Amino acid sequence: MAGSQFTLAALATTAVPGLVVTGTRTLGSAAAGDYESALLRDADGALTVIRRPRNQRAEARQSADLVAIRALSAGIRTRLPFGVAEYRGQAPIGSTRAIVTTRLPGAHPTLASFAERPELATSVGRALAAIHQLPTSFVSDAGLPSLTPFEVLRSAVSVMDRAVATKLVPAALVERWEGAARDQQLWQFTPTVVHGSIGTGVLLVDGDSVSGILDWGELRLGDPAKDLAWVLAGRRDAFDTVLSAYEANGGGRDRQLAQRARVHHELETAHWLLHGVQAKSTEVVDDAVAMMHRLVDAVHAPSAEPLQSVSPETMEIGEVEQLLSSTERRHG
Repeated sequence: MAGSQFTLAALATTAVPGLVVTGTRTLGSAAAGDYESALLRDADGALTVIRRPRNQRAEARQSADLVAIRALSAGIRTRLPFGVAEYRGQAPIGSTRAIVTTRLPGAHPTLASFAERPELATSVGRALAAIHQLPTSFVSDAGLPSLTPFEVLRSAVSVMDRAVATKLVPAALVERWEGAARDQQLWQFTPTVVHGSIGTGVLLVDGDSVSGILDWGELRLGDPAKDLAWVLAGRRDAFDTVLSAYEANGGGRDRQLAQRARVHHELETAHWLLHGVQAKSTEVVDDAVAMMHRLVDAVHAPSAEPLQSVSPETMEIGEVEQLLSSTERRHG
């Protein structure tokens, strides 16, 4: 694989007419991972990236990302306080295709850095608020998914239902999650444009500012709380700083946002459990169960935040059972 970066460089000149490559190096592992990638420098000193998917899963993700970044027009991008990679070209290789995009500056942050550097956490909140305030029409025009609040709730209940069916979810979490599912106020929100897969692995930062966001393949209309949930894996004060900045920059019209973010965050343990069950991985299942027991300890702590509203309007248990039944038929 020593020459693969040069093969990709040659392919990039086919994908982008007029491109003159003066330097190249491999990005990531040359032999592992979902993509074979190279960083290229052109005659003007500009940097581009070329990626070739190694499997069908990576090919599907790259195709979805390409649709999304093409939907993010120049006019849309002017509303964002950070960079988004620009599509430059593509070329067939074997049974797939390689995609060339511009390279964004910056490095991936750590969760710990948001607590250590409040200015960076503030920049994250500002970036998320900008995404969620984008006009919804461009998402619909591009044919990207659009989820209603009920569909978001139905998806969450489906995950709860399938996880509980494994008999491995602690009773305290079952009660907590089912209470959240019954809370009508919690799921009353206006869908916004959402990135859909935000995390430290897709954020790029330069100093104390978000310089770019990658991997837009989950771009859609949906629950803005989903884009905040990952911050809860870090320290509480970091989440509070991100949320304050988010609200200060126009993202504060949803009073149940923080609670729904916690629901989405806690359900990540259920997703991990279901992944382990599907993959028949005892290691992953055991890890997910351990995570759930740590979560039980956390939600029993005096400082724990509730998932439900202060005075929730709840659905009758029959309505929830009907919703559970409908998702069971869909996924059973």
